[in-house]
Amino acid sequence: MLEIIYQDEWIVAVNKPANMLVHRSWLARHETQFVMQTLRDQIGQHVFTVHRLDRPTSGVLVFGLSSEAGRELSQLFEQHKMRKIYHALVRGWIEGEGVIDYPLREEHDKIADKFATGEPVTQSAVTEYKTLAQVEMPYPVGRYDCCRYSWVELIPQTGRKHQLRRHMSHLRHPIIGDTAHGDLKQNRGAAEHFGCQRLMLHASMLSFIHPFTQQLITLEAGMDETWQQMLQQFGWTG
Repeated sequence: MLEIIYQDEWIVAVNKPANMLVHRSWLARHETQFVMQTLRDQIGQHVFTVHRLDRPTSGVLVFGLSSEAGRELSQLFEQHKMRKIYHALVRGWIEGEGVIDYPLREEHDKIADKFATGEPVTQSAVTEYKTLAQVEMPYPVGRYDCCRYSWVELIPQTGRKHQLRRHMSHLRHPIIGDTAHGDLKQNRGAAEHFGCQRLMLHASMLSFIHPFTQQLITLEAGMDETWQQMLQQFGWTG
């Protein structure tokens, strides 16, 4: 059962579990569980995709309950009229808050984009960040005799592929559990010492003006057990 965090006659939103695909894909032919199909069966009606979260990312995921609602919501995303807040656990101590204004070159997947034509282009990409907490733990990782982590809030102003992962990597504070852009030694250390074996990126909040009622909607997704355990181990609860 998926956790439904909002539903009306036009929209339904869930708290997407980590490592669950949004919909069927020929790139993952052996998978049997997908958010879209599970939600359809759970509420007994078709749902229409509006946006995506990467497979390892958890958090707020919105669907339309009609093709019209899906189109209206998609336009809000395309026009950057959705305010999104993510939380991430990153390597090292990152201080204060700031804005990452660092253009990103398009990422082409070797399989999914093998028929893409033309060279990847560089696109503007902007992310706001704010440090919420820091910790140093007495466990060796790589050549260091301890490990440091920061808990950060991330607000993307643009929607490039893997933007948050790539921006944090650019700052030399990659997200823990990121196998594509992260620090593999830190990932192994987090798994060994804290039982963390997933990407620590969570889509916590999404707010927008409802396209049919014109009311402000704010959707929030609570953090799962892995997140709660990590926060507790680092003394960040409360």
